[in-house]
Amino acid sequence: MDWDEWASAAVLFPSFTGEEDGDVPSLPTSGPAWAVLNPDADDGLKAQMRRFVQSLASVEDFPEGVHARGPGIIVHPTAVIEAGASLVGPCYIGPRATVRSGAYVREFSWICADAVVGHATEVKHSILLPGAKAPHFNYVGDSILGKGVNLGAGTKLSNLRNDGGEVHLRLDGERIPSGLRKFGALLGEGAALGCNSVTNPGVVLGCNSTVWPNVTVTGVHGANSQHR
Repeated sequence: MDWDEWASAAVLFPSFTGEEDGDVPSLPTSGPAWAVLNPDADDGLKAQMRRFVQSLASVEDFPEGVHARGPGIIVHPTAVIEAGASLVGPCYIGPRATVRSGAYVREFSWICADAVVGHATEVKHSILLPGAKAPHFNYVGDSILGKGVNLGAGTKLSNLRNDGGEVHLRLDGERIPSGLRKFGALLGEGAALGCNSVTNPGVVLGCNSTVWPNVTVTGVHGANSQHR
């Protein structure tokens, strides 16, 4: 399987260099980008986050009305955390990122520079690369959102099969095992998902893909794909 053609970090997140403003996670340089979501991998998101928070002092003083629990909550001084938001450590909120009232940022969430976690949005074990936005009533589980991705109000990135089994991807009629029990979506740079859309577990959308409102997406789709 030639991951470099459709599932690599270089294809889905081509402008990501690892040297962006603020701290950013390391993405795989070979193989599928979803490998970073393996909770048991030495170079996975969980392991990276644990190492990262050990080197920094956790925030202990939050604005009034912000709910925070657990060690390892790292917030850049220029980030905005609104009253009513909830943070669970370990997690990272980067430069100029915004976590709005009613947002729920759970463990192992890496919110990069200028990203937005909006009202009633829940993020868990996921990466929002710089400028990615989950601004209204979204669920983002075990996923990676590329630069400039925007989720419409009510969009959900489902990460768990109803039977709890391994997530498979669908490509050209084949079912490809991911090796993960929980895996939401990889959304390439510039992807835009309309209001109340849903991605089933194991979706890959290439750069600048568009999903219309109220559409459910399954499988792997290349750059500039349209889903109506």
